[in-house]
Amino acid sequence: MTAANPLKLKPGDTIGILGGGQLGRMLATAAARLGLRCRVFSPDPDSPAFDVVMDATCAEYADVEALELFAADVDIITYEFENVPAASAMILAARRPVLPNRKILETTQDRLAEKDFVRQLGIGTADYADVSSVASLRAAIARIGLPAVLKTRRFGYDGKGQSIIREGDDPEQIWEDLATKSAILEAFIPFEREISVIAARSAGGQVECFDVTENEHADHILKTSRAPAAISDALAAQARGIAEKIATALNYVGVLAVELFVVAGDGGPKLLVNEIAPRVHNSGHWTLDGASISQFEQHIRAIAGWPLGKPVRHGPVTMTNLIGDEINDYERWLTVPGATVHLYGKGAPRPGRKMGHVTQVAPVSPKIA
Repeated sequence: MTAANPLKLKPGDTIGILGGGQLGRMLATAAARLGLRCRVFSPDPDSPAFDVVMDATCAEYADVEALELFAADVDIITYEFENVPAASAMILAARRPVLPNRKILETTQDRLAEKDFVRQLGIGTADYADVSSVASLRAAIARIGLPAVLKTRRFGYDGKGQSIIREGDDPEQIWEDLATKSAILEAFIPFEREISVIAARSAGGQVECFDVTENEHADHILKTSRAPAAISDALAAQARGIAEKIATALNYVGVLAVELFVVAGDGGPKLLVNEIAPRVHNSGHWTLDGASISQFEQHIRAIAGWPLGKPVRHGPVTMTNLIGDEINDYERWLTVPGATVHLYGKGAPRPGRKMGHVTQVAPVSPKIA
């Protein structure tokens, strides 16, 4: 596969998916509707994605033999989470195309590298500093000020691997509690709202963005997403432009999410990039029922070398995550008119565990001539 001659799958070909969570499950379901097969690789025998594919590999990501056999049985490889071990991605990429390109993970797996990359594109972020010791943490606090957020550079998600530092807190204790030698301190942003853009890019450079989504979190976990976001058309266009610029600079193939803060500015609201997720994303789940094409199908089309769809939203959409014990209330959601329930087939609910989601699409009143 080259830029001039990208890989193009045909119905009946097989996509390998690294990761067996709900994102892998929904990717495999989208692929099946297009006549494409999927094989899932995951170390967890209870992976919900295993339930929707004929073939699966349950092995550790460090199992070289299992990785090689997996690659031999698929035509192309993608992933549902960004923390794929670099060594595993390298082994697979030597045998089959891996999309998005594994080199992108080197940027997006490291919060410092990601922030540097975004800044180099001329896109705004919160102020930040590299932190590798208590002394460098104190120096970063002196420069950035408090409150601030200390995050591990790698592997954090849903609020894990981070801590807010406020006036009066003990930086040394917070550093010890974070238990890392590699972190980043970010200025705390008093944002007006959090938004995200789900963008797809083809190997040929075509970019299609879904409508900008507004997100609300509870205990650092996404609880509700609404599309469209309650922002001006001009700001929404700017957000989509940022996502397109990032996808193009990465030479990205597939779906990515760009999370942004809307903050007050002297000339009106402005945008700061918070994080990039090089995969399908929780804040894009509304597209399953609320748009003419889902983020999952869009990702499959992109990596398969097929034309991207032009997303058309069906109406105002709300996506609600069912977290932990909230899954036990699924029957009530089944009785709500206009609601579509998605249950992920996971085991016992745990606090903070995403067990499913519900999509509600509001009807659009017909225009009267």
